[in-house]
Amino acid sequence: MSESAKVVEQIFRAESGRVLGALISTLDDFDLAEDALQETLIAALERWPLDGIPLNPAAWVTTVARRKAIDRLRRVKIGARKQALLVELLRTEQTDEEPDVDAHPFPDERLKLIFTCCHPALALEAQIALTLRTLGGLTTEEIAHAFLVPVPTMAQRLTRAKNKIREAGIPYQVPPVAVIPERLDAVLKALYLIFNEGYAASRGEDLIRQALCAEAIRLTRVLIDLMAHEPGLCEDAEALGLLALMLLHDARRMARVDAQGELILLDEQDRSLWMQPEIEEGIALLDRALLLRRPGPYQMQAAISALHAQAAQPEATDWPQIAALYAALARLTPSPVIELNRAVALGMAHGPLYGLMILDQRQLEDELGDYHLFHAARADLLRRAGWFHEAKASYAQALTLCQNRAEQTFLHRRLIECTEAAIQH
Repeated sequence: MSESAKVVEQIFRAESGRVLGALISTLDDFDLAEDALQETLIAALERWPLDGIPLNPAAWVTTVARRKAIDRLRRVKIGARKQALLVELLRTEQTDEEPDVDAHPFPDERLKLIFTCCHPALALEAQIALTLRTLGGLTTEEIAHAFLVPVPTMAQRLTRAKNKIREAGIPYQVPPVAVIPERLDAVLKALYLIFNEGYAASRGEDLIRQALCAEAIRLTRVLIDLMAHEPGLCEDAEALGLLALMLLHDARRMARVDAQGELILLDEQDRSLWMQPEIEEGIALLDRALLLRRPGPYQMQAAISALHAQAAQPEATDWPQIAALYAALARLTPSPVIELNRAVALGMAHGPLYGLMILDQRQLEDELGDYHLFHAARADLLRRAGWFHEAKASYAQALTLCQNRAEQTFLHRRLIECTEAAIQH
């Protein structure tokens, strides 16, 4: 891919999520909006390198995508509802009403999109996957990676969800106050996964996709504000915990990669680069959440992140307390990934063999065998234990499964180090 094409793709990816909510609101059709957006990407790749990047890329994308949708509707046989939509779109075109994305209430549009995707008529996993696809702009492959399922399985899940919304006539709106709480868990999970994909990209050149992190943080703030100020709703402890977690993670962003974009592990980071205002806000939000006395997994994860953030030096990290919090989290929401993190924390608190005893359980290996971070964590514990031959094999396995360039470079470096150490030993 040429350098100009890379720039186009980066800008388009950052802006496309911003306008999709407005397109779906206008077109009332997920597939039509996504298809028009995809055609617009092709047009951008052709025109932007020649004409230059528009001053307002989001407005350009919205305008062109709307026109692509009109062209699609003209080419196919459509029913009465779509015919009325085409008439309205053509009227807008004829009156030259250009959409200015900065004039639209984008937070509201995106909240509508989140709550539409998280309608209880859809299965919970489908709700979250569809939110990640439409709002987060994640590819089907990236969402499959987040759920640890095969790509075809995820593609089918997304198709069924969109069909269900269309066939059931699910409205595109922020729902009435009375039903917001029943959709909140899915909304928080979707925001959490959008942030995670930004914080540690599953594939591509860069480790961090800051636009996704910033969007997840912003939308979580909007959601908290809605819960706090809408009559009939009240402040939600888990929403506060999630925002605290995001901020505490994001505070370490500048220290996580070097000047070349290569990964720097937590215990090797320059902690003077950690952003103290975000840490302070995150801890304050966590304290506010805990006062509500409704504990949950996001608050527990935020508490773990706060312990990391409060350690001035790596050796000051309270690993026993972190391991205890992971144990509590595993009891509350059991998952193989939480068990993986608990194993690492135990390895840091009491020595690598404690962590390896957990990671070497057959069931955990079966569940996480295709997850590169499982093998990377096992390799690190083996390296710390001085078992360099075994660490080398685990790093090699992690490298074959990893699809992010920054992580691949790091794993390759560790693999070389362990190979050299194995020869010496």
